[in-house]
Formats: sequence, C-alpha cells, structure tokens
Amino acid sequence: MIQFDRLVFKSAHATHAEFSTDSDLLLRIEANGPGVFRILAGLPDRLSEEKQTARQKQRQALTIAREERIGEMLTESLLDESGWRFTQGDVSLVISKSPLSMALYRGDTCILRTDDDFETPLVMEAEGEQPAHWSVMFDLPENEPVFGLGETAGDFNRRGVELVSDLNDFRYLPFAWNPKGWGIYVNSLERVMHDPGTDENPDTYQIFVDGPVFDLFLFAGEVPEIFNQYSSLTGRAGQPPLWAMGAWLAQQPGQSTPEFIAQAEALREAQVPFDVLAFAQPSMVHFQADKLVLEWDADRMDDARRTLGSLREKSFEISVPSFPGVPRDSVLFDDLEDRGWLLTDDEGAAFVFDGVPENGNVRFGLLDLTYKDAYAFWVERHHQMVDEGVGAFHSAFALDIPDGVNARNGETGALLRELYPLLLRHALFDAVSMNKTPTEGVVPSTDLIMAVQRVAWQKTPPAGNDWDGLTQWLRHALSMQASGVVAVTHDLGNPLQLTDNKPLDAELYLRMLGLCVFSAGFTFQAAPALLPGAYPEDVQEKITTLLQLRYRLIPYINGVIEDAVRTGLPAQRMMALAYPDDARAREWDQQFMLGPALLVAPVLQPGASVNVYLPEGDAWWDLNLNQRYEGGQVLTIDCALDSVPVFGREGHMLCLGPAIRHMGEFNSARILDEVWMFGMPMHNPVVMRNKIRVMQMQGSSYIKGLEGLKILQSDGLEVKRRGAEVRISRER
Repeated sequence: MIQFDRLVFKSAHATHAEFSTDSDLLLRIEANGPGVFRILAGLPDRLSEEKQTARQKQRQALTIAREERIGEMLTESLLDESGWRFTQGDVSLVISKSPLSMALYRGDTCILRTDDDFETPLVMEAEGEQPAHWSVMFDLPENEPVFGLGETAGDFNRRGVELVSDLNDFRYLPFAWNPKGWGIYVNSLERVMHDPGTDENPDTYQIFVDGPVFDLFLFAGEVPEIFNQYSSLTGRAGQPPLWAMGAWLAQQPGQSTPEFIAQAEALREAQVPFDVLAFAQPSMVHFQADKLVLEWDADRMDDARRTLGSLREKSFEISVPSFPGVPRDSVLFDDLEDRGWLLTDDEGAAFVFDGVPENGNVRFGLLDLTYKDAYAFWVERHHQMVDEGVGAFHSAFALDIPDGVNARNGETGALLRELYPLLLRHALFDAVSMNKTPTEGVVPSTDLIMAVQRVAWQKTPPAGNDWDGLTQWLRHALSMQASGVVAVTHDLGNPLQLTDNKPLDAELYLRMLGLCVFSAGFTFQAAPALLPGAYPEDVQEKITTLLQLRYRLIPYINGVIEDAVRTGLPAQRMMALAYPDDARAREWDQQFMLGPALLVAPVLQPGASVNVYLPEGDAWWDLNLNQRYEGGQVLTIDCALDSVPVFGREGHMLCLGPAIRHMGEFNSARILDEVWMFGMPMHNPVVMRNKIRVMQMQGSSYIKGLEGLKILQSDGLEVKRRGAEVRISRER
C-alpha cells in the first residue's frame, strides 16, 4: 500500500505542475478550466500524453470532451515549505506534503478538504508492479449534504448511501456537488465506489477507484458554474429536435402495427395532441440469418419504407427499438464468432447470453461494439434507417454482463459493464444525429450510463399507478437532473400495473398529466385504460385544457433545453440546485424550477390543496390567479384539476405559442402568440430562437421582438407600443 508520504516537486507550468513520489508514481495537478482542478496519479508512462495509445485516447474521449487544459494557474510554495498552492482567480488548491493532504478554497474559505483523521487521505494499492486500486477520503462536516451521484426515489442528499458504479441497481452517475460550491467527478470506466458519510465513517466522504490511474476533477464556484464546467468537460448534450417535445404514444407488447397505427389515427381524429409513435420491444431491427445485414422485422412492419413514408406524410414521427444481439441458432453467429465480432468467454468462444425481452427471448451473442468495424456497421445501418424515415431509436440494455465476458481488446468485468452500454447509446445517437449541424437527436432510454448527459431524452423508470408512484416519478427525474442529465421524460401511467384494465382514478391521472406538462417530454401508453378516451367527457375536457397548455409551452420548454445544452443546467431544477444559498428551500424537494422563470409545485396527493414555498430574494406571480407574493413564505393554495400550481419569477416573462394539435402545424415564421409578464421585465425571456431583447432605462423596460404578440402585463404596469418597440412602465 502506497501512502504518498513524500512528494518531490518536479516542474511547474502555466497549466500544470508535476511531483514524483518515493514509489515511482507521478502526481500531476492541472488547471483544467476556470475553477476546475484535475488530480492525476499513476505511473509516468500511463500519464504521458505522448505515450498514450490511440485506443486509450479513444476511450478517454468517451468520458472527456475537453481534454486540453483551458485554465491557467499560479504555482507557489507555502511560506513554511510544507506544500504548494495552485491558484486560479479566487479559487485555489493547497497540497501539503508528509503526508499528502488537499484543501480546496474559494477566496479565504476552505470548502472541501481531505480528512485529517486518516494517516494519509490518498492511498494506492498495487497488484504486482501496477497500480490497481485507489482511495481518497474527504472531510464531510456534520449536516453538510452531498447531491448528485445518480437516480433515487429517496432523499436527494446521498449522505449515508454507498454507491457502486457498474451495478445497475445503484442507478449511479459520477457527478457529486454541494451547495457551498464544490463538485467532484471521478473520470473512470473502471469500478468506482462512493461512500459519502456512511455508518462506518459518518464524517468522511470516501471514494474508491479501480484501475491503473487515479483521475479526479474538483470544481469550485457558484453551483450553476460548476454544472457549466462539468458539462463542458464531459460533453454537452445534443439538442433534441422540436418534434420530440410533443407528446409520444407507446405501442403495447403484443399490439400489432396496424392496430397501433389505427389507434394513433383515432387519437388524432379525437383532437388529442401528440406527435411520436414509439414502437414496442422486441427489436424491430434484425440480423439476417446468414449475412451481416440488418433488416426490418417483416412481421411487424411489412414494406417499412412505404409505411414510414405514409406516417411521416401524416405528421407522425417514429421511434423504434433496436438491440445488438445475434441469434445463437444462426449461420451469422458462427460467421461473426470466426471474425471476432462478438463478445467472448475466457476460452475465446463467443459468449452466449440467455434471451431477453429486447431480442424476443432467444439466446444470442452480443455484437462487440468496442471493435471499430462493428461500431461503424451499427451506426451506418441505423443511419440508413433514419434516411428511410425513423426519427429516433430507443435503447434498453437492462443486461448484466457477467465477469468472464471479454471484448476484443481485453475489456472485461466492471470496465466492460460501464463501456458497452455507453457505446451502444452513443452509436444510436451518432446514427440519428449524423450530418446535422448543430448536433440534434434523441435516444430515449431508462439506462443510466457514463456521459449520459451527452445524449438527450433520459426516461424515468416505470413507477406505480398510485400517488406514491407519482412522487417517485418526480424524485427520479429531479435526482437525475441534479446529477448532470439535462432533460428527463415520463411515461403517463404503467400498463403493467393496471387492475383489470380499468382506468386510473381521474384525479390521479390529471395530476400525472399536470406534471408531464411541465417536463421536457412525456409518453402516452397505447393501453385503452391509460388514454384520454377512457374518461367521461368532463374529464376529457380537463385533459384537453392541460394538453393545449403543454403545446403552448413548447417555445419556452425548447428554449429552456437550448439553454441546458449550452450551460449544463438541467431543464427541471430541484430547489437545492435552483437556490443553493436558501437552506430553507432545500427542504421543499418536491417542487422545482422549470428553467429560470417558472416555479412548479405539482399536486402529489389527493385533494386540491397544496403547500408551496416561495424562495426568498424574489417575488412571485401565481399564473392561475395573476396575484403577486413576496418570497420567503409558505402558501397553501387550491388548484383545480385542469391546472397546476405554477408561479412566475418577478422580472421574467413567459412566451407562449399558439394552440396546435401536433408539430406539423407549427409555424416556424410565427412561433409565438402571447407573452405573460411577471412584474417589470428585467431579463431577456427564455424562448426558442430567442430574438426578444429587454433594456432598462429610467425606470421603464424597452423590449424589441414582440411585434404582433398579445401582451398580458402584470397589475400596475402599462404597455405602449412604438413601432417595433414596446415600452413597459409603471402606471401613473
């Protein structure tokens, strides 16, 4: 066990500094970006950028989008020569020697430090002559929360919870942060374990990393800037196409394609707004039995090109399932085994997996997507299907790759479990986004993978058809987004948990739909009991009201997601993320901000009454009553079944589009219909393709870009139009 008890300074540069140890290891501190320090440790050959193999660089690119160092730091010895200080602006990292310890500062305030209760807080264990396991221990003061680290239906504060990166049940993501202004990202596709304040060491945040290199990023700054730097470092999301923000309709298992299409057309005739047909598992894309060719499942979609063309003419977009399994009982399996295109066992033979629903429950071999030729084939053939009319491929890889399964270049165990679903998801995204500038596309999936923030349209996992299930939806969505995912979507109801195919309680259904309205996107289930037509006419009218609001909100929601892609801040922001300095706000973890302008407090229990906390420092306008409230207070309000408790943040605006039935009716020349103002406008509105600008002068706001739009101003304000400019001023 190496404890880094002696460091020797080697060199300092504008972007990094290096130290040697008495165990031949190299320690490098990098100024990776503003407020971002990278701490690398390992044998010199593994840290040498010149000696990295092409494969190592390719693998690094899967988790790090910005390899170059764009920060600059000043390196100086401490006055007592006990260590060194690395400074970027008002952020600094202090490294002490004998033994090594670390402390991260914002100004003069230490926001994160290693735990002095351990003899040394950074430890390496070797197997033979190679580093194999690392551990680092940070001090975690009492009552200090740790947010992020993946999906949960429990407390957003992950303190006291052990997480393991490569085991599906943990629903892990690699980004952690604290409202004081620090963030942690462990860059590794090997197994990583996070123990933030668990029972054994309740005041220590322990991180254990397998592999030859220790690669840790520390972030310091305001919380929104930490999210910005994290997404810039690990990869920005692709922009979803506009149609993806309309409602989706999911085919049910066993439902035929003609029946599904007829159901979709009937919903259109009934004036139910929606856009996307999502076909059900198993995969609709099959390997030919004796050739390396992917073809459509003719039993599910005869003459796919004609069928897809007909659906696109009717303004339907299409999402289909795909799975890279090669049936064991096929000539192609033997051929690909000989070529080395399948994952193998320890003897070198193709590993045979038991059937799963995604491939029709037949035994199969798994296409080795770590091999560049197999990856390129998978991307290119799926891109051909995009040319044939597919809008998206949805991915499901709920498959545990056991130890002893190997990829072509030796990847196995935890590394392969992390790497394979990442490559699968990114291959499908490459297929749908190919030749699009800027990068645009969605790959809906409930899988959580490394670098998931690069691929838009993460889905919440199935939940129960009850009030507890509704709360789980929300907590899953907010926790994922607090871990770096920019946009999360929901399924409206769980068809597998219907009782005697009876509709859900109407009140519950409407509250579910209300939450969907204020999300990135959502999906109707094509089970009759979960569609609007299952309810009486008066309930259908309320459903229509909510759906019309959803489609009118699309210009705002699309603008929020455009901002999320640029900044890393998610579409839905739990209160600890939206208001990190308001400790009281953290307690209200079942309400959220949708973008910067809207506070949403969904009704998660029976009854019309809901309590809402309005964060201090802002005033708020009730969208349903147009009434103003000061922040820092709790309100109890009643909310009708065809509405949602939503409050506009003073100084902001909400831009709404016209009521439409699907995105085929969207008029790109006139995307907006109406603007709601929450007090005196102070900020440019968030809206897609934003050309609306606000300027303040002498107590009034002057706005350009509102030509021809209805303006609903707040009480106490008057609106005057002067050509292309609108002046908002106080009533006299």
